[in-house]
Amino acid sequence: MNRSKIFGTTALGLGLLASMAVVPASAADSTADARSAERHAASIAAYQGSAEDQANTRAFFEAVIKSAKAKQKATGAAAVTVTYDASGAPTFASEIANSTAVWNSSVSNIQLQEGSNADFDYREGNDPRGSYASTDGHGHGYIFMDYAQNQEYDSNRVASHETGHVLGLPDHYEGPCSELMSGGGPGPSCTNDRPDANESAQVDQLWAGGFKGLKKSELVTAR
Repeated sequence: MNRSKIFGTTALGLGLLASMAVVPASAADSTADARSAERHAASIAAYQGSAEDQANTRAFFEAVIKSAKAKQKATGAAAVTVTYDASGAPTFASEIANSTAVWNSSVSNIQLQEGSNADFDYREGNDPRGSYASTDGHGHGYIFMDYAQNQEYDSNRVASHETGHVLGLPDHYEGPCSELMSGGGPGPSCTNDRPDANESAQVDQLWAGGFKGLKKSELVTAR
């Protein structure tokens, strides 16, 4: 838990209350609205992450494909199964399980399951960039769940959104709340944790035919 951020927010709130006592109501409302807009913009920026994260997601997706494809070839299975390890993010165990259920019920050409010899893992902690999907550069990817961000945004949405990157979807922050990959764009009030029909169709198309339909040109470059 990022206690410093919690207390910082509390201190700011007290400061706003003090200022409202000495300025006209209209001016106070204007100041509060402006500061609220600034905080919202900062929150979206944190949700989006850095250009480095965006570049890493392409490598992450490629790493997951390579790992899943190798296991599929070894077992001879027709369906594509991507395995994950959630032990590194115990605080978000229920949100991760919910994300798995959401995606497994939304697509048919690929399924997620928790298990050993994982294709990727979940981690948790504090990071000023917020939550993100990334790779270690050595053929293994992970999803990082940031404590502070998950205090502001709905954790089920964050987990499902980041898992969407594992399945190949790019960000689309300009989209409405009904789009899962719009992420933090619609603001903290958005709690939708499910992909819309178009997003589900994109994932099924990417993973159609057990990798046979997957082309290099289709690999995404987004966080």
